[in-house]
Amino acid sequence: MKIHKIETGFFKLDGGAMFGVVPKVIWNKTNPADENNLCTWAMRCLLIEDDNRLILVDTGIGHKQDEKFLSHYYLHGSDSLDQSITNAGFSKDDITDVFLTHLHFDHCGGAIIKEDGILKPAFKNATYWSNQKHWDWAINPNQREKASFLKENILPIQQSGQLKLIPNEDGFQFSTNIKVRFAYGHTEAMMLPQLNFNGQTLVYMADLLPSVGHIPLPFVMSYDMFPMKTLVEKAAFLKEAEEKNYILILEHDSVNECCTLHMTEKGIRLYETFKLSDIY
Repeated sequence: MKIHKIETGFFKLDGGAMFGVVPKVIWNKTNPADENNLCTWAMRCLLIEDDNRLILVDTGIGHKQDEKFLSHYYLHGSDSLDQSITNAGFSKDDITDVFLTHLHFDHCGGAIIKEDGILKPAFKNATYWSNQKHWDWAINPNQREKASFLKENILPIQQSGQLKLIPNEDGFQFSTNIKVRFAYGHTEAMMLPQLNFNGQTLVYMADLLPSVGHIPLPFVMSYDMFPMKTLVEKAAFLKEAEEKNYILILEHDSVNECCTLHMTEKGIRLYETFKLSDIY
């Protein structure tokens, strides 16, 4: 197995929304906001070589939305999905699988492109993976989450015939070295890939743990549909990760790619941060 980080650029979201009930005077120390109360976040994806499969985990926000939509999120940085795949030594046509942790626009927008006004999969040779519970949730969104589930990002996947659905079984064996964990607090049936890499366990955290600033248990996003469920899921996961020394890969942390945890008198806290390349 080989793992490559795929940086797709940065965007901005309201700091208060990202940290829920936690006061700004606290979260601003780790994630400083600009004059508009916006914090910078990464959209860090993964590219995994596992046996004869080349698996892309999440795709970033993409570029097909109109200027008005994208202006709300202040996309910036020199990285892009296509260039990062090229930098890893591959082309988009090499991708065999696109694993979408969930279908919010900042995670799946790059999965679909628009060419000559036509929406189509960006990865023509890939199977796109979701799960039935989350798919049903996303195509029939509630009013609170509707703005995150954009039909142009989702329906063309099914229409192309490239969609497959993972069973809603925690621990489902997705590939030789990847198992799937499910979390239900952020949105219905979000999928977290858990990797067995050279005897170490790595977990791609998606929105269960957006950044190291979210490690303390009460630091739960206002975007989460079921924050109390997130609290329970996060507490159980962090305990397991600390006890078993998991390496956590952070999708949205604009500075830190990976981290480990340790127990302190205040509870589980950050132990160290490092780059994904440092694991090799």
